[in-house]
Amino acid sequence: MRNTAARARFWGVMLLLVLLHFLVRPRLGDPRFAPDFLLIAVLFLAIQFRPGAGALAGFVVGILTDAIAPTAFGAAALATTVVAFGAGWIKALFVTDNLLINALFVFAAAWLRDIIQVLASHQLGGGSLVWQLLVYSPLAALSTSAAAFVVRLLFRSWIEARA
Repeated sequence: MRNTAARARFWGVMLLLVLLHFLVRPRLGDPRFAPDFLLIAVLFLAIQFRPGAGALAGFVVGILTDAIAPTAFGAAALATTVVAFGAGWIKALFVTDNLLINALFVFAAAWLRDIIQVLASHQLGGGSLVWQLLVYSPLAALSTSAAAFVVRLLFRSWIEARA
């Protein structure tokens, strides 16, 4: 990061996303469709820093997610770590300021994270697995990408990737 003020703004947005996840997300109705603000924070952090830092943040968030809902402990940690590492690595290939491409990136990352998590948990099968992967997961990814779009729109200069 360029200076202390830029760091403070970036971490302020990260704190805001954590607060939104725990204070607003439960009030948005069905959690299967609510945006995952923690994933947005992890993706922004992975893009801002190196892939290893993103993977570490993804692992920590995944473990915390697993601790809150321990039905398949480790599935969220695996999924979030893989997606965060991938986000940091993809940042090395291209960095774009296009809001729609960023929203598409968050959509793909959220859907991939859900696919890995659902498959690693081994809790669904047959029609319910297909329904989860082809209906609920894309809808959740869509709401997460819409939330990321709004956050990027409002705080673009605060979370811009360093050159």
